[in-house]
Amino acid sequence: MRPRPKQETTEKPATSPRPARGKGGKNRREDILRAAGTLMAAKGYDATSMRDISAAVGMLPGSVYYHFPSKEALFVELHNDVVQTMTARVLAALEGVDDPWERLRLSARAHLEGLIQNDNLVAIVSPQFIGGEKEVAQVVTDHRRTYEQIFRDIFEALNLPEGADPTILRLGLFGSLNWVPVWYEGDGRRSPAEISDQFVATLKSAYAA
Repeated sequence: MRPRPKQETTEKPATSPRPARGKGGKNRREDILRAAGTLMAAKGYDATSMRDISAAVGMLPGSVYYHFPSKEALFVELHNDVVQTMTARVLAALEGVDDPWERLRLSARAHLEGLIQNDNLVAIVSPQFIGGEKEVAQVVTDHRRTYEQIFRDIFEALNLPEGADPTILRLGLFGSLNWVPVWYEGDGRRSPAEISDQFVATLKSAYAA
């Protein structure tokens, strides 16, 4: 017998959602994650209910709870999928590349192209996205740590002049890249790759030894 749907006011964070069962379970699970990402990016985490998500995929709320025991659990998996996808994209771009400045250029390009291809990512991976959900916030912070470490290592490998703070430069670059989807138009004069390359070229011009 399927469990009865839980009330959203009593949902608890979960890091290991129950595996989908039954015919088509994997596809429905992916449908739910896609719908949740779209709705949460548009409305915000708090304003998106499990009922909203179930309506978007044409399922009963109880069927969504069958795949994910809570909204928190759903978001944790959604966030993890997003970060894993971005991590794989950046690592693929860096394969076989040793020069630190070239690694920075390619990683910045891969990051921005990923954001532009799916602008839902910008909101979902924002540290402020889930507000006061402290337990969930800790889980998703752990998700981001590996991804952010790629960029930390790249900046630490740069031969920066004395007094240049790699942390400030890294955060500044991330801020610039993450803001692009807000103003970017697909038919604009510059491609995402050209935009990210220019950001990195500016840094290199100012800080390369």
